[in-house]
Amino acid sequence: MGIVNAWKGLFTSEPPNPSVLPRRRRGYDAATSSRLTSNWSVSNSSADAALKGAIAPLRYKSRDLVRNSPFARQAVRAIESNTIGAHGIKLQAQVRQQRGKRLDTKINNQIEQAWSNWKRYDSCHTAGRLCFTDIEKVIVRSLVTDGEIFVRFVRKPFGRSKIPFGLELLEADQLDSEYTGRSSKKKNTWRMGIEQDSFGRAQNYAFLKKHPGDTPFGTPVGQREHMLVPASEICHIFVSNRPSQSRGEPWLSSSILALHHLNGYQESAVIRARAASCLQGFISSPEGELDQGGEVFDGDRVTEFQPGVFKYLQPGEQISVPDFDSPNSEFPEFMSAMLRSVASGCGISYESVSKDFSKTNYSSSRLSLLEDRNHYRSLQTYLIENFHSRVFDAWLEMATLSGALVLPSYDTEPERYRKVRWIPRGWDWIDPQKEIAANKEAVRAGFKTMADVISSQGGDLEELLPARKAEMDAAAQLNLVFDTDMSTYQKDSKISGNSNNQSDDKEETT
Repeated sequence: MGIVNAWKGLFTSEPPNPSVLPRRRRGYDAATSSRLTSNWSVSNSSADAALKGAIAPLRYKSRDLVRNSPFARQAVRAIESNTIGAHGIKLQAQVRQQRGKRLDTKINNQIEQAWSNWKRYDSCHTAGRLCFTDIEKVIVRSLVTDGEIFVRFVRKPFGRSKIPFGLELLEADQLDSEYTGRSSKKKNTWRMGIEQDSFGRAQNYAFLKKHPGDTPFGTPVGQREHMLVPASEICHIFVSNRPSQSRGEPWLSSSILALHHLNGYQESAVIRARAASCLQGFISSPEGELDQGGEVFDGDRVTEFQPGVFKYLQPGEQISVPDFDSPNSEFPEFMSAMLRSVASGCGISYESVSKDFSKTNYSSSRLSLLEDRNHYRSLQTYLIENFHSRVFDAWLEMATLSGALVLPSYDTEPERYRKVRWIPRGWDWIDPQKEIAANKEAVRAGFKTMADVISSQGGDLEELLPARKAEMDAAAQLNLVFDTDMSTYQKDSKISGNSNNQSDDKEETT
């Protein structure tokens, strides 16, 4: 019986008592709720649901910070200058011949010349105020402060251009975010001013005819006259952080609060320092009453102090000088920590925002610059793929249709003429001696081309080589020899190797 009961005990047992079971932990500590995270409210909102009520306040606060915060303005300036530069992103046509597959220099020069003429302020911009480089800069600034910008393709000539094509810039405020709901077309819906099909592809945009905030210049408050613009005419530029995102968020979003608190802290520190420098002390009277010895303001007697002046007190009065710890010794470190947070939110280095290089050395500065440049290169690539390529394709089509450009067999081979190379701005070498030597070895080994090296500096090899040849020809006419002439370098090397063959009439190397 003992054996039978033992076997029964293996297969039959009473249900466990929950009170004595060990407490199981969740797989992720961050998913638990405790008294330390009780004020942390989260939601599973979609990208558009999270943006709908927040996009406008974020945009307004971001613009206000750029207007009033020197650090926010510097962040915008740093991103703009490093992404676009002084001369913008250059176009280099890459059309090849039908036979031989070599670059068609004649056609490429025609395309580049027509593009250069169209880029002028009176031709490319519908309002006639911005050249193409200025438009590029406005786009980058809008991405940082507003999170998005809309470029409308207007197919009509402007200014001196014969090409019926211009760009109209529309701010994010003009797209009606309240234009949401079902569309008259089946399976289409309106999401924050954008009509989308079942795949989420934009079909139309509902823009306000006038900027809603242009009230000082005749726009009635509450006027909501719309214009529906087809998606084929709109280039909506924004960086999508989530797959379902329809609108852009300001790049300063994660730094808005930090910048706001930083401005308040800096203002308080300045006011405290001013008060400490102006307030010399307090005069106390044993009677506790004010007499006519000073100015009375809001129930307090105010005595002005001037440098180098001694003041006589009333009988019985005493003066006490407060000890103001101003400026606060922790002020620089706190400012530095806050600015590092702001810089991280903007995706750039602390030095770029603060312009403080006192704590950097060569190694840290080089690492910071290289990381920043990788970030700027990704922004340049984004602009090229989402803006420049679209603008060029539309411009090329209108240029050929209008007869401003005569391209053989464009109707049957449009892709042949759309092949271009965009050259963004480059940067100076951090260590020129080492980097030049490394590039020379890379070109000799076949890892890089000369075009790669020149374009990394923002240059164009097709412009450099003719300019270099013209320079050498001009030097030869003037009987000048420089050590940058490789033929001279090889000649001098042979001569130095054989001292018996040295020539007395050898030209001096400059």
